[in-house]
Amino acid sequence: MKEFFKWINVFVRNPSGFVGVTILIIYLCISCLASLDFTPYSQLAQNPGQRLQGPSLEHIMGTDLFGRDVASRLMVGIKNSILIAGMSVLLSGFIGTFLGIISAYIGGLWDMLIMRIMDVFFAFPAILLALLVVAVLGSNLTNTVLAITVVYTPIFARVARGPALSVKNLEFVQSALSIGTDRWRIIVLHILPNIMAPIITQCSLALSWALLTEAGLSFLGLGTQPPNSSIGVMLNESRKLMEIAPWLLIYPGIAITLGVLGFNLLGDALRDTLDPRLVEI
Repeated sequence: MKEFFKWINVFVRNPSGFVGVTILIIYLCISCLASLDFTPYSQLAQNPGQRLQGPSLEHIMGTDLFGRDVASRLMVGIKNSILIAGMSVLLSGFIGTFLGIISAYIGGLWDMLIMRIMDVFFAFPAILLALLVVAVLGSNLTNTVLAITVVYTPIFARVARGPALSVKNLEFVQSALSIGTDRWRIIVLHILPNIMAPIITQCSLALSWALLTEAGLSFLGLGTQPPNSSIGVMLNESRKLMEIAPWLLIYPGIAITLGVLGFNLLGDALRDTLDPRLVEI
């Protein structure tokens, strides 16, 4: 417990961690409010008589081409984007970490086979691989999550394999193996806890990439589908109106910029805090 509070103290004192956590707490609060339908207006409510109105007291972020409230749509868009990014990173982190540990622990032919398959996925640019998966499976929320999962699973496999190779040769792992401890028990209780620091840091960074990938897919019409809202959908809808209604582009642009910044700052702070060589005791 003492070590835990020491870790929290180091993390809070890190400016990057404080700013990153603050941004993400705001985004999570917005997502919760949107999930509970606590938005100024319905994201789908159209009012042609008030279309393309600038920011005002009635509509603090203005209205779009159909008279829909931009603030309400942005709240729902943030919720959808965070949900898709979070689910994708959760799945890719679990699958990739499992493959990386298994590859390192078993070694030999299995190690070569798993890592060569990961290398094949690495050969594709992230957005192109995601586009390929969505194009084959179709455009919906589930397939978007699967596409982003496929993109980032190899990264987690690589991140997990390196530390696992080192940990499996340490004395306490060899001792557990020598007394007949089950291999799965060794993996879960001895190897996994000792490689969690880079995995946790990678999760934070992967969330920022997943947020961008989801926005890119939605912008291209292969992610979240209208009339549902996401940051990418709002950016796509604002393309032809950016000169006469710049607020349609500015607010979603700021939202995705701050979201990516928050996850990146959090990742930097976690790296500094979890690396004992960088922590001042």
